[in-house]
Amino acid sequence: MRKSIFFRLSLLILFTPLLNGCLKDKTLHTYSYFEPVYKTTAEVRANIKSNPVRDVLQPGKIFIRGQYIFLNEIDRGIHIIDNSNPASPKKIAFVDIPGNMDMAVKGNTLYADAYTDLVVLDISNPLQVGLKKVIEDVFPFRYYNGYFLQDTSKILVDWKRKDTTVVESFSGTGFWGNRMKEDVVFLSDSRGAVSSSSGSGSPFGMGGSMARFSIVQNHLYTVTTSHLNVFQIADAFNPVFTKDVSLGWNIETIYPLHDQLFVGSMNGMFIFSITNPDEPVQTGQFQHARSCDPVIADDQFAYVTLRSGTTCQGFNNQLDVVDFKNPAGPFLLKTYSMTNPHGLSKDGKNLFICDGKAGLKIYDASDVNNLQLISTIENIETFDVIAFKGIALVVAKGGLYQYDYTNPAKPVLLSKMEVAQ
Repeated sequence: MRKSIFFRLSLLILFTPLLNGCLKDKTLHTYSYFEPVYKTTAEVRANIKSNPVRDVLQPGKIFIRGQYIFLNEIDRGIHIIDNSNPASPKKIAFVDIPGNMDMAVKGNTLYADAYTDLVVLDISNPLQVGLKKVIEDVFPFRYYNGYFLQDTSKILVDWKRKDTTVVESFSGTGFWGNRMKEDVVFLSDSRGAVSSSSGSGSPFGMGGSMARFSIVQNHLYTVTTSHLNVFQIADAFNPVFTKDVSLGWNIETIYPLHDQLFVGSMNGMFIFSITNPDEPVQTGQFQHARSCDPVIADDQFAYVTLRSGTTCQGFNNQLDVVDFKNPAGPFLLKTYSMTNPHGLSKDGKNLFICDGKAGLKIYDASDVNNLQLISTIENIETFDVIAFKGIALVVAKGGLYQYDYTNPAKPVLLSKMEVAQ
């Protein structure tokens, strides 16, 4: 009897590792995923108007016109901010525009993108903004972090977070019982993906260096990833599409100066003459290594920031100063090393550069061959800046900042409109 018991125990001990290899452990895991929310075209357009103010969640492009700041909430719409007192800016309305990334203002008219459409808004009373016109399919493709988004029968307006708890099984593999997790993958709806750019007496507003919309006199110029579009806006509420200029791929920004347009791309900068505003003509091109590329210009020089990033696939982080006195033959004059530069602005001799996590840098650009760093505003991750009449509006990861740079060596924080956590 003892031998029988001993024999059975020996077999149990011998085969226990093998038995464990066949057993499955089950554990509970909670995952978060985002489900797209859609509305009909009619529902969306009925709500493109002044609505109650909202928290700033993901600030994007910025535009100023008179006492008002128009701040893009990426893919959701536009915050209207009364900035009559820069020390105490006040949000007064939010205009719901799903798919909005860019805008430009002339007089009492605001032009904005809504995914593939161009929408025209009456902003004569910021508290009662109204939709005046929609031009459909002007932007046939929209590009978001590696995804193309096209129109569907409904419009993507939001993403709803959902939490789910699932059972995961862990099974032994092999004699030693190594465990292999059974993967669980959550995919979003395949129809869309979401991403995670003058004086007070002028009818024209001022956009940042990351803008894709620009207005020159009676024309609106917009760039997509591959085209320059031209609209006549002499009749402000009734834009007329007049021209589509193919630019290749990887187009990013547009900046106007007098009768020229400076178009930034991942591969270089294009210069267009708009002497005939209906017929932009390329006059020159400056090429650089593949990199993200905002650009601004003064009467003699263009300032181009190159940065590395996942969408740009480049490795350069620098400021290039380009001499374009001969528009047909722009050439690199000087390069300055940067950390991760984004948007930039210039007011007189002061050059402002949003250097990502390195903050906002202010340079004396009196001699472009020898830029002098005047000051650095640290501890903010900067995206874009508009510097005008002593006030710098800075879009950063933490929100919208305003600085008094009357003394550029000692800029003073006037206000901060924080991003909601």
